[in-house]
Amino acid sequence: MRILVCVKRVPAVGSRINVTADAQQVDTAHLGFTTSPHEECAVEEAAQIAERLDGDDHTVVVLTLGPEESAEQLRYAASVGGTEFALVLADSGLDWDPQRTAAAITSAVRELEAAGGQFDLILFGNESADGGNFQVGIRVAHALGRPIVNGIKGIDPHERGFTARRETDAGYEVYELEAPCALGVKEGINLPRYPTMKGRLASRKAQIQLLDCAADADAGGQSRVRLHRPPERASTTVQLGASAAAAPAVVDLLDELGVL
Repeated sequence: MRILVCVKRVPAVGSRINVTADAQQVDTAHLGFTTSPHEECAVEEAAQIAERLDGDDHTVVVLTLGPEESAEQLRYAASVGGTEFALVLADSGLDWDPQRTAAAITSAVRELEAAGGQFDLILFGNESADGGNFQVGIRVAHALGRPIVNGIKGIDPHERGFTARRETDAGYEVYELEAPCALGVKEGINLPRYPTMKGRLASRKAQIQLLDCAADADAGGQSRVRLHRPPERASTTVQLGASAAAAPAVVDLLDELGVL
């Protein structure tokens, strides 16, 4: 079985995000980076599926699009169960919105399948931790002509494909998909393992295939990036009175609040 997991390099959770002076993108000068949490769970799920299947003929390919520094996230994936790795080098001068990103990933998937065979399953994070656009996986699956279900919290392989479960307020929706197919995984589907020392050492030797896939699709357009920070709350103190003379004002306030 061949499984492809698409991951994204995102600012570390808890980092204070700033935008550039032209308000066109996030200022990454002083940020730490990590793998988007949904996609970290997707890598773990792919590794678990491969481990549950009989035999050794199972491949977990991890793909990311970004600058050369994104190799750091691929090496992390190598330390927790990934077996092959591909980096689509992104031109920093382009606007990598969901449309252009999906076009580049689609091109990369086709190149990887032409060389190594069709992927039975392609896993995406339900949405990235930075943009939260929910679009890339759906666009890629549509371009490849494969079914996709998002919001997945459980995956079981079977002879013809996969059973996928999506959590709802009333329980679970269950989907039966024939391979090849794609799924969008949500954080919480599993508990990602910590890399062992052996895994970390092995990840240094991982061979990363560099892909230079041209993104022919036009970007959807983005004119300005805005940060919505919570407003600062100014505390005000109102003295209703002193001693027993404040009692009528207190009663009026409680009545106004609907307590009485």
